[in-house]
Amino acid sequence: MEKIETPDIVRPPKELVEKLAHIGSATTAGELHRLGIRDPHLHGPVAWTHGKTVVGPALTLQFMPKREDLYGEAEYSDPERQLHRHVLYHTQPGDIVVVDARGDMASGVFGGMMLTYFKGKGGAGVVIDGCIRDWPQVQELDLGLWIRGVTPNYHTQTNIVPFAVNSPIACGAVLVMPGDLIVADDDGVVVVPIKLAPELLVRASQHREWEEFTRLRLLQGGELRKYYPLTDEARVEYEEWRKQQGK
Repeated sequence: MEKIETPDIVRPPKELVEKLAHIGSATTAGELHRLGIRDPHLHGPVAWTHGKTVVGPALTLQFMPKREDLYGEAEYSDPERQLHRHVLYHTQPGDIVVVDARGDMASGVFGGMMLTYFKGKGGAGVVIDGCIRDWPQVQELDLGLWIRGVTPNYHTQTNIVPFAVNSPIACGAVLVMPGDLIVADDDGVVVVPIKLAPELLVRASQHREWEEFTRLRLLQGGELRKYYPLTDEARVEYEEWRKQQGK
């Protein structure tokens, strides 16, 4: 059999990833809109491991409708033909696997063994517009998971087959390029075009800081009209607060 070769991704500086980890998906989505990306939210996958926040580069996997003359193998007949394995072979610490599974609710893209391997390689999270299987075992791995659901079926048992690794995909109706940054938490999953990530970080950090001040004032009974968003009057207070905080 001819050896399958799949491309790796270009990963961003770790410092950039670490700083974005403190921003959150809601602030990220709002600031991306101001940078010209109207809707970066991946519709469909939702948090299954609540309380997790992950930020990292996207390893991408594309599924296509099954056509038996091109793909007729059973689950274990020729494992190395199965491209869902090959995307995991690229895993480095902090990576996030993003899968266009076409919203299919009958095929388990990854199971317990595959996700155990991913966890062991340092993978941070999995985003699938579709399902996984072996949920009782998978939930013990403490991985960040954003999926549509679970199924007992394996990945090619029904309607879809893995087709391409680290190519552009449409996950949750949003274009994801290999190596784009993913920001995922309980609000959902947002894709950050890598070229916009540095400017996003600057804007989002400023946004997060004034919201911290605003939240404090609102809890103290402050007026919404004054503090959200900041009026010129409130901004004077905000700058004084920043000095007191040593910022």
